[in-house]
Amino acid sequence: MQILVLNSGSSSIKFQLFKMPEAQVICSGLVERIGLNDSQITYTSGKGAFEKTLAIKTHKQGLELVAAYIMSDRVGVVASASDIQMVGHRVVHGGNAYADTVIITEEVKQKIEELSSLAPLHNPANLQGILVAEAIFSEAKQIAVFDTAFHQTIPVKAYKYAIPNTFLDQHHIRLYGFHGTSHKYVAAKAIQYLNREHSKIITIHLGNGCSMTAVKNGKSIDHTLGFAPMNGLIMGTRSGDIDPAVIFYMINALGYTVDEVYRILQKNSGMLGLTGYSDLRDIEAKANEGDRNCKLALTMNAYRIQKFIGSYAAVMNGLDAIVFTAGIGENSDHIRSLVCKELDFLGIEMDSEKNKIRSKEIRDISSSSSRVNVLVIPTNEELEIAQQSYALISK
Repeated sequence: MQILVLNSGSSSIKFQLFKMPEAQVICSGLVERIGLNDSQITYTSGKGAFEKTLAIKTHKQGLELVAAYIMSDRVGVVASASDIQMVGHRVVHGGNAYADTVIITEEVKQKIEELSSLAPLHNPANLQGILVAEAIFSEAKQIAVFDTAFHQTIPVKAYKYAIPNTFLDQHHIRLYGFHGTSHKYVAAKAIQYLNREHSKIITIHLGNGCSMTAVKNGKSIDHTLGFAPMNGLIMGTRSGDIDPAVIFYMINALGYTVDEVYRILQKNSGMLGLTGYSDLRDIEAKANEGDRNCKLALTMNAYRIQKFIGSYAAVMNGLDAIVFTAGIGENSDHIRSLVCKELDFLGIEMDSEKNKIRSKEIRDISSSSSRVNVLVIPTNEELEIAQQSYALISK
């Protein structure tokens, strides 16, 4: 069976075509910096590989390009759309409606759209991917794998907010957690690497969206993102944690509307608000040139991560490993260095030379004296989605 996996992020689309159950990658690629004039698309298959820079304004345009390359005469890997039997989709917010992988129906699509107000940078892109895939790969089964599913094991003491009970009981307002597909994948890889079934691990997913999970014995027990993927760490355009009183002040004293504040915190804050840039590669380049705002933003970013490392080590009463993953976590040795600086009290010590090594394999970058393993594990949400999609149909 051939399964195409589409992972539509807030500013990117990862895709892989798998032959299952062998988990053989037939082609893969990435569309990134969507919405900018210098968007990039990379594509690799047995017929060749290439990278192009062009303006890709929307996720729909990016997905149409992906489909065109997969079926092209020059570098394509399938003769027609009917050769793909299944399309697996990453969907960020499933609310309390979906704790498992499901076949996509009209009801599922309607629910994904309803939840878009809670994940405005993601669910609309996820739904767009589904609609485009349905049109192009009309004979394939469409499958949804929800980011929120892995976090269903978070206990009530962690997911319940200290507001009147009716908001949870009647309106289902609670911490849901996100990036679950990634956190689940790298946590399993870390447990396998450590050869330790009973383990206390913090997984750190750093991309345009960022989150951390406390994983105890393979189960998510706490997470930095909550009701919607907006709080916690400083992200590309999202503020992360902020005092709610600031929101009321912006509305009542400064005259902003609710919609304006929402847009500011979602799309104009985070690293973009601090520096004018949302892509960490641009920020690091400017920091190296001496830009003070960019230097400070990187320091703030790492500081926020450090605070949650300390918090999660406390709630798990120990720590065996921290795991860096996703685009920034895997590729920015500078961010990893800033995060691990002065955490020796927790037993975290990094080897600076190991940290500089680039690899697509799991690597331990901790020093020989470190009591905690510092791991860099490339995430593979696409493989996890393919495996879950195949397992659903094979039941």
